[in-house]
Amino acid sequence: MEGLSVATEPPSSNLARKFTSELAEYIEYPEARPECWYDWKWQLKNRIRSLEVIRELIPLSRREEEGIKRATGRLAMAITPYFFSLIDRGDQRCPIRKQAIPRLEEFTISSSEMNDPCGEDSHSPVPGLVHRYPDRVLLLVTDSCAMYCRYCTRKRMVGEELPPLSMECFEDALRYIKSKKTIRDVLISGGDPLMMKTEILETYLKKLRAIPHIEMIRLGTRVPVTLPMRVDEALVNMLRKYHPLYLSIHFSHFKEVTPDVVKSCAMLADAGIPLGSQTVLLKGVNDRPATMKKLMHELLKIRVRPYYLYQCDMAMGTAHFRTPVSVGMNIIEELRGHTTGYALPTFVVDAPGGGGKIPVTPTYLISQAKGRVTLRNYENKIYDYVEPE
Repeated sequence: MEGLSVATEPPSSNLARKFTSELAEYIEYPEARPECWYDWKWQLKNRIRSLEVIRELIPLSRREEEGIKRATGRLAMAITPYFFSLIDRGDQRCPIRKQAIPRLEEFTISSSEMNDPCGEDSHSPVPGLVHRYPDRVLLLVTDSCAMYCRYCTRKRMVGEELPPLSMECFEDALRYIKSKKTIRDVLISGGDPLMMKTEILETYLKKLRAIPHIEMIRLGTRVPVTLPMRVDEALVNMLRKYHPLYLSIHFSHFKEVTPDVVKSCAMLADAGIPLGSQTVLLKGVNDRPATMKKLMHELLKIRVRPYYLYQCDMAMGTAHFRTPVSVGMNIIEELRGHTTGYALPTFVVDAPGGGGKIPVTPTYLISQAKGRVTLRNYENKIYDYVEPE
């Protein structure tokens, strides 16, 4: 069966109605999916972008309809057919749905919310580069993602789907990195770097790897979750040439760990690429200890090490996603001692305005005196540790 060719414009023809009809069939009946379903370029070409298309696929609430109408320009709705197929269409509270479909609440802005909540722009010595910590930098190479998460911390810059960072800007960033011998670690993010053509991403990696004082390169991505078919043999064979290379993958809920995602992570892990997870704490999505525990267990099963649990940043229009910090602390409290240490991410608040990641943990240190420390364990039992004289 040939791939469908519409989805980037609101449907207004028989062809568009044919698109929604066939797409609905592919979503409802996995066994009916043609070969093109597993083509990542087809998935991108046929992302669900319009109110007219999504109305034909799922019953929408009034708040969702209004949210979709208002979500234009940056961070407009764009959902891969694959990721949309994970939505429980009969459940308004579906965690996949909440992340992917705009809601009216996004357009209620509180006085505490910020355009640049992590202060990245104020720590940018050259365009596309953020230098906040002494020994590492963040390189923002694209504003494109396969699917636009509604709580995105970079909604000020993500979503216009412009060309990748120009080679001129990249060369400026390289000169800066070369001039700072203390920089040993480069994180490539965006947008999502795996949205770029493989050969363009390799150009960036090759030039960075040629800098003697760069010890490691990391990629921050959600593509293995929202577009797992992008992780193909050509991409993996390219990445494995640039070790030590690490991937930080953004997972939000255990429903995202599908057979397709298992396959994509296995290909990366088998190529010797260490995989870590980054999870944003989201109200109504993953803010229950049991939900987070199951996610962490599913990640370990596919060789993804839980790394960070982020308090949701104070980005514009995210109040309906944000929980009290105490919710994250309670989740860590409920995990520690009740599961393996590998399953415990570090809960952090990225300090508003550019203060960096601050770990926030439950209090296990009860008191400290000369020669003696009093501690509590996960069962709230008290123990003294006698220090050497």
